Amino acid sequence: MTILQPGQHIHLIGIGGTGLSAIARVLLQRGYTVSGSDRNQGPLAAALVDVGATVYIGHDAAYVNGADVVLRSSAVPDDHVEVVAAREQGILVVKRSDMIAELMAGQQAICISGTHGKTTTTSMTAHTLIASGQDPSYIVGGTLANTGTNAASGKGPAFVIEADEYDYMFLGLRPTIAVVNNVEWDHPDCFPTEQQFTQAFEKFVVLLPDDGILIAGADDGGAAALAQKRQQAGLPTITFGVQSEADWRATDLHYDFDGRLTFSVDRFGERLGEVSLGISGEHNVLNALVALIVADLQGVPFADASAALAQFKGAGRRFDVRDTVNEVVVVDDYAHHPTAIRKMIDVAHVRYPGHDVWAVWQPHTFSRTRELFGEFVTAFDAADHVVVTAIYAARETAVPGVTGAVLVQAMQHPDAYYAPTFDDAVDHIFANIQAPAVVVIMSAGDAPQIGIDLLARLESASQ
Repeated sequence: MTILQPGQHIHLIGIGGTGLSAIARVLLQRGYTVSGSDRNQGPLAAALVDVGATVYIGHDAAYVNGADVVLRSSAVPDDHVEVVAAREQGILVVKRSDMIAELMAGQQAICISGTHGKTTTTSMTAHTLIASGQDPSYIVGGTLANTGTNAASGKGPAFVIEADEYDYMFLGLRPTIAVVNNVEWDHPDCFPTEQQFTQAFEKFVVLLPDDGILIAGADDGGAAALAQKRQQAGLPTITFGVQSEADWRATDLHYDFDGRLTFSVDRFGERLGEVSLGISGEHNVLNALVALIVADLQGVPFADASAALAQFKGAGRRFDVRDTVNEVVVVDDYAHHPTAIRKMIDVAHVRYPGHDVWAVWQPHTFSRTRELFGEFVTAFDAADHVVVTAIYAARETAVPGVTGAVLVQAMQHPDAYYAPTFDDAVDHIFANIQAPAVVVIMSAGDAPQIGIDLLARLESASQ
């Protein structure tokens, strides 16, 4: 079934979200008429209005009038008023997984997946190709700091996309190059068991044609197993790692005098040179290796790719420094899985030595909180202070006995505090923080507001 035809009007339900806003931007650049609706006009939706989209606040059956195709986010149910209205009018209603492969048709699909790091890796890869003159198309699950957008339709041969496993979106892709950073169980509302999660990634890799290339993390057991299976079948596979033997390997990791993380890169045993990253975190070395491999496959010289990575500014809400007031640094991050939380706390300690680290976390979904409860309880051990808010429900309803307060009670941390409201969180931090300190707001929901309010309070107190 062909979904897209030139000149169509595409209406997106949930247009303000990271996934659909990116698709909307590509559609606009390709000449489609784009409209959409969302509960509120966040920054991504507002940016689309500036480039020609019509965005409605709230939802109404009339909003789909005149549309040729309606695209809905994974959070939009079958009984949504606009879905019902579209079907009554005979308008085709699709999800991302139905449309995305068609959107990428005719280009080399570079699809970057993994439980952790896929947004930063996709951003790094897109930036490296852009800076090297490749002009790729790209869709990222966050704003690429170097371009200020989360998507673009380029004229080059490559289309770089963040391959999201949620709702099996990545199974709608047709990768030429598939990247698997790591495979660690997440999204229990979609994948009730670890086995189902792993099987989804296995199906994703199988989408590669025989001459397609799998790029897999050798340091992660799940990704390494996928690589081994494909290698045993004699199919093209490239591994990368820091701790393990791999085709591409980073060694000699160290921080320069100016605090930049620097490392050497070996390709199949050959020393290519050195890379100096402009962003913090040793986990980003693995992300950078992927960008280097993809650039190499696209014919970009190592020196050009290395120079591009040195200028990479990061992705939105990925250890994104919002501001500093009187030696109190406020950082936004998307971390909502125990592994990501641990990494962000480590990054805070390394990047801001001598600072107290405040980990402020908004649990995301009741199902994830319940299934990974034991891991969450210990994930904050390296932080100096912990603040946990109420759970962000997202698409779920409350689960009895699963609350932020219960999590805090289970922690053995010497300073863990439950804040039922954002105001309470700000009050607690402001009353107890001592500079120098770094406050990392970890949220896949709306908790970045805590950082905004805390900075305002600190600014006011300093006047």
